[in-house]
Amino acid sequence: MTGPTTSPTPREPAAPHAPALAHVSRVPGFGTVAFRVLDPEHDAAVVHRWVDDERARFWGMVGHTVEQVRDIYAFVDTLETHHAYLIEHDGHPAGLLQTYDPAHDPLGEHYDVRPGDFGIHILLAPPATAPRSGYAGSLFEAVLEFVWSDPTHLRVVAEPDVRNDRSRRRLRLAGFTEGAEVALEHKRARLYFLERDRRGRAQ
Repeated sequence: MTGPTTSPTPREPAAPHAPALAHVSRVPGFGTVAFRVLDPEHDAAVVHRWVDDERARFWGMVGHTVEQVRDIYAFVDTLETHHAYLIEHDGHPAGLLQTYDPAHDPLGEHYDVRPGDFGIHILLAPPATAPRSGYAGSLFEAVLEFVWSDPTHLRVVAEPDVRNDRSRRRLRLAGFTEGAEVALEHKRARLYFLERDRRGRAQ
C-alpha cells in the first residue's frame, strides 16, 4: 500500500538467521497463506521484480536496483519496531507485508497514536496466472488474521497515498474507516483504521 519507512533508529544488527515462518493462515476455498520473515539476501531479487514495476509506483521503489532493495530490507531487518514478511500462497511468493509500530514511526507525528495501534503496508504481487475472483480479498483476509493473532494489536493503521485508489478501496471493503489526510515527507496519505472489535472480512 505504500513503501518502506527508513527513518526510525536501528538496533544492533541481527546475527545471520534462517528465514522464520511467522504465521500460517488457511483460508477456506482459497488455500494456505504463509508469512515468512523476509530474508534480504535471498528474497531481494523477487521483491525487486514487484517493486520496480509501474503498477507498484506507490511503493516508491521504481527504478531501484536489486542491491538497493536488498540494502533497504537489510536496514528494516535491524529495527525492533518495523518488520517485513514475504507472503506465500500455497508455497508461491504472493506479496510483501511490512508492519510497524506507529509510535516509533514518522507517521506517529501526524495523528494521536493509541496503545495497541499496529501499522501495515501491503504489496500484492502480480499473480502468475489470471487471478480467481476474490483473490486479493482472500490474501488481505489472511493478512488481517495474522495481525489479529497477536492480542496486543487493538487497531490496525494504514496510510495509502491519496492517489492509490485500489488500496483505498481494498481497505474500505475490509471494513476500515477513513481518517484524516496527512502530509508525510514522501507523500500525501489518507489514514485508515480498523478496530479489533469491529473487524470484518475482506470482500
